[in-house]
Amino acid sequence: MQSALQARSKLPDVGTTIFTVIGQLAAEHDALNLSQGAPNFAPDPKLIDGVARAMRDGHNQYAPMAGIDTLREALAQKMETLYGTRYDPADEVTVIASASEGLYSTISALVHPGDEVIYFEPSFDSYAPIVRLQGATPVAIKLSLDDFRVDWDEVAAKITPKTRMIIINTPHNPTATVFDAADVERLKALTRNTDIVILADEVYEHVVFDGAQHQSMARYRELAERSVIVSSFGKSYHVTGWRIGYCLAPAALMNEIRKVHQFMVFSADTPMQYAFVEALAQPESYLGLAAFYQKKRDLLAHALRESRFELLPSEGSFFMLARFRGFSDERDSDFVLRLIRDAQVATIPLSAFYADGTDSGLIRLSFSKDDATLIEGARRLCSI
Repeated sequence: MQSALQARSKLPDVGTTIFTVIGQLAAEHDALNLSQGAPNFAPDPKLIDGVARAMRDGHNQYAPMAGIDTLREALAQKMETLYGTRYDPADEVTVIASASEGLYSTISALVHPGDEVIYFEPSFDSYAPIVRLQGATPVAIKLSLDDFRVDWDEVAAKITPKTRMIIINTPHNPTATVFDAADVERLKALTRNTDIVILADEVYEHVVFDGAQHQSMARYRELAERSVIVSSFGKSYHVTGWRIGYCLAPAALMNEIRKVHQFMVFSADTPMQYAFVEALAQPESYLGLAAFYQKKRDLLAHALRESRFELLPSEGSFFMLARFRGFSDERDSDFVLRLIRDAQVATIPLSAFYADGTDSGLIRLSFSKDDATLIEGARRLCSI
């Protein structure tokens, strides 16, 4: 249909996300999907039963804007037990309609036109566009291509009087690195005596490998007092399609975030909230995730041992990076297309996680799949 109206785009250079594009191509070529961080296996049947029971019990209308009381209390208790910080369920815990909504609500509420927001690339693709939509400037700092660690001296050099927020993501998507104690100490020092807010994307908080400790901002009072933490039930319970998560922040920050949240979605899905109250009462439902996914990481790495790829260490999350530059000089986006067509395996080019399309000859593999898919996907990749 033709229209006389002219669209005035706020994001003229932004198209369809890489995840949608690769998903469509994978479907067209009947490719195994090692691209998306979405499990292809079922969640715990008890969780599904809990949602169905909540529906039958009549919990089918709007939940309170901030989330049902029992879930917010359960989340506050969980954070205190794991990280030692007590969040007030009434004023500092909000149940959100996905971690993505939490990111948008937080940035929209706390970042103003003219502000600057530091973030690290490669990065989850929504950070910079959300910042731009506020009339603010995203300031990208590239992680080292040697080990994908933060250069904190560069961060110090990029902080200006306009710096309003630093976005961190640990465990990190897509590089699978995690913060250590040294990262935390530098972050403390750089933000001390400033008005900088830390937005901590901690959706993979329970997927940290090899006995390492998740460096949540909630673990450190100095950082917790200036941090907004966003996490995800979908990642922790294998239900990414349910679109439900949670946000934690000091009351003064949370008050502003809720102002945006209430006009975006008002409240998250009601029956799921009741089911997660039951799930959180069983800590093993999330404390076993690290061991669960470490086995999958190791299975995929072992199955790829005869391939031509160089696998980078995976310290946390659902992902690992694989370098192909040793046997191909193709652009990573072209290489990914060839994998879909010729090997019928879908992956993600790392360049998709850079605003400028930096191509370092790496692809991202997801191991949040059943074992049969991982083994067959590796077999096909070994044929390249």
